[in-house]
Amino acid sequence: MLVDLYPLRQQLLSGCELTAAQALDLVAVNDLSALLEVAAGLRDQGHGNVVTYSRKVFIPLTHLCRDVCHYCTFARTPKKISQPYMPIADVLELCREGARRGCQEALFTLGEKPELRYRAARRALEDLGFATTLDYVHAVAERVLSETGLLPHINAGCMTAVEIAELRRVSASMGIMLESASPRLSEKGMPHYGSPDKEPARRLATIERAGAAAVPFTSGILIGIGETRRERIESLLALRAVHSRHGHLQEVIVQNFRAKPDTLMACAPEPDLSELLWTIAVARLIFGPDMNIQAPPNLSPGVLPRLVAAGINDWGGVSPLTPDHVNPEAPWPHLERLALETAAAGKFLEQRLTVYPGYVVDGERWLDARLRGPVMRHADASGFARRDAWVPGEECPIPAIDAALIDKSPRGLPVSADLREIVERCVAMQELTEADVTQLFRARGADFSFVVEQADRLRRAVNGDRVSYVVNRNINYTNVCYFKCQFCAFSKGKHSENLRGRPYDITGDDIASRCVEAWERGATEVCMQGGIHPDYTGQTYLDIVQAVRSSAPGLHIHAFSPLEVAQGAHTLGIGIPAFLAELRAAGLNTLPGTAAEILHDDVRAVLCPDKLNTGQWLEIMEAAHSAGLRSTATIMYGHVDQPHHWACHLLHIRALQQRTGGFTEFVPLPYVHMEAPLYLKGGSRRGPTFREAMLMHAVARLVFHGFIDNIQASWVKMGRTGVAACLKAGVNDLGGTLMNESITRAAGSGHGQEWSPEQLEAQIIASGRTPRMRTTLYRDAPIRRRQVAFAAAPLAQISNASAAKHQRSKRVEFSNENLAMCDDIQIVKVQLAPDPGLFERVMLMAACN
Repeated sequence: MLVDLYPLRQQLLSGCELTAAQALDLVAVNDLSALLEVAAGLRDQGHGNVVTYSRKVFIPLTHLCRDVCHYCTFARTPKKISQPYMPIADVLELCREGARRGCQEALFTLGEKPELRYRAARRALEDLGFATTLDYVHAVAERVLSETGLLPHINAGCMTAVEIAELRRVSASMGIMLESASPRLSEKGMPHYGSPDKEPARRLATIERAGAAAVPFTSGILIGIGETRRERIESLLALRAVHSRHGHLQEVIVQNFRAKPDTLMACAPEPDLSELLWTIAVARLIFGPDMNIQAPPNLSPGVLPRLVAAGINDWGGVSPLTPDHVNPEAPWPHLERLALETAAAGKFLEQRLTVYPGYVVDGERWLDARLRGPVMRHADASGFARRDAWVPGEECPIPAIDAALIDKSPRGLPVSADLREIVERCVAMQELTEADVTQLFRARGADFSFVVEQADRLRRAVNGDRVSYVVNRNINYTNVCYFKCQFCAFSKGKHSENLRGRPYDITGDDIASRCVEAWERGATEVCMQGGIHPDYTGQTYLDIVQAVRSSAPGLHIHAFSPLEVAQGAHTLGIGIPAFLAELRAAGLNTLPGTAAEILHDDVRAVLCPDKLNTGQWLEIMEAAHSAGLRSTATIMYGHVDQPHHWACHLLHIRALQQRTGGFTEFVPLPYVHMEAPLYLKGGSRRGPTFREAMLMHAVARLVFHGFIDNIQASWVKMGRTGVAACLKAGVNDLGGTLMNESITRAAGSGHGQEWSPEQLEAQIIASGRTPRMRTTLYRDAPIRRRQVAFAAAPLAQISNASAAKHQRSKRVEFSNENLAMCDDIQIVKVQLAPDPGLFERVMLMAACN
């Protein structure tokens, strides 16, 4: 019977799966090239340009097994092994070495319930203090998880619901190969004869129980052991049926039989390549575009690109340390070689965890509570593996893979056509959807290189090769705060005594003296924010502005997050616009766009449930812009968020900018995890990966093209090497010298509290760019300010007054002693423009000096 693949292809691409009858009809398909073309197209629809693998340690916990599969060399009798069970100490040492080599998975492979067959197994378990092999597996996996950080994947054979539930507490995923759903293979003379655990009904029952227990699960088929093509399809349909009920099959393996010496099937013929390719393609058609279809790379050396062409998207676990104990004659390919062969097929090799990305992202459903923290520590925002040690706040080398992709696009790898089209719409300043921006954030391999390259091209067109920075001082006047943001290691309240530092609340005189010192060191801006002190009112914030104006009238006051604005307005009993007008009249110049975190209320419900919601933050910023107060915009990312949350955030900012034009710059702030309460509780990732940090800056450049011209990199979070890379990814500004950065340092960053103008300019010049000292509003800094900044005295040691029972006064008496001499009257005129009367009073005071 001839099968027309075209209507099947259209059916599958539209999201409709094959019926069982349609799947069985594939037995008659002999046009392999046409079949592979359909399968590859489906795979591309679901997985794009990425093929994955897991970096693992293979742990043969016991070679004893009660089954006698006729092709197996893994199972051995007690007389042929030195010890029935691998000791825990040996397992831990192996896993520690694996962790040092970048492994994240501990694959537990063992024979089925050997204690039911061998007295030696029962005695060994008794000596170890365990009743069953699975009890020992549980104990070892628990130690591996807690002491090495590797994530256990357990292949323990057929299990009861109780056994699965117990192992779920100590493993991220489990698996059992169905091999075949045909009972015929268990008949006398067939490969599964004498192996009770290979009865298909028993294995399918275990797979069903795992689904009911919400275990991310692996299964698959073994081809070439005497089954027919029809039986392969029936086996795949049996797996699909279980998966349709539970959604737990994270991967389906198509494994080809390899004949091994000293087995009953040593002389059996192995399936040829065409049979393997046919089966992979059929599996893809039966399971559709989204399923992960895997073929072990060590069993098909020399033809790996052809396996990719057949529709796989995963190579399975590959170990840089241990052999494949099930197929010891077939060594793992070197990872560099695997990447090259994957690239030869037009795909990018990406690392994953033992848990596939979709199950990581939906960890609340699929992972035991004790596993969620360990999995998050290993994961990126899309659920793939963190494949390097880079984190914000530490000076780490740029990961080699990302460095290579930033410098040049990988040869031979195509850029996705739909991604090119999205970038073209960014350049043309056309409308973008959340799905569009999400796709930019998901870019990997050649797509990643293209996004970064196009962002840098736009930066060059808009900003040239000049990189700007501002000489400023950070003043965080208090760390007392009654909000309970889960990411914040800076604020101090009744529930934060275990965090760094003590509660403090400085006086208005402290603010004034620091502003005077900042002016005398060349600053043009003071940036001020603090915790939401329960005693602070709107008058407090007005007093803070007055403290600056009375002491350093030339400084641009960049102060108060939208949360502080809301607090001030509420405590005075007036509306947001009215309070903003009072702040502007008092001398406030611009607002920092902080407290935004992620502008998506699902994320805010976890990070900062008692803070402003997305709508309130946007309303306050729009009111500020309407009042003539421009602002920055920020994003704090890399914790519990995902790419679609970032897309939503950027589109909110873009839409507001289209209405008001009030944002001066966009500042990505990567989450620094080290001292963050949420991370310490196991509730967040370890900040963004380096790839994600690069994309945040690059995608911002693309999305904001024509709307926000300045994209800033935070040196205090990204460090020297990170900043240098950002300058290749669309960034044109490095922010401020800061003088007293404290919030990020409280979270654990080690990049210091100040970068002097000399340091910033050296960094910029080393990147092949031209430095430009600017003002807050991106004008060139006056020459005199530059001269003063480069001749600045060392920063004086500050002392933060301990918080008292009530807030300390922020009022400052206006006098000659606390007035910084201004070297440029025009600066004062600009900064005090909202209140000409104040300008006249300040000039009179200056004249008295």
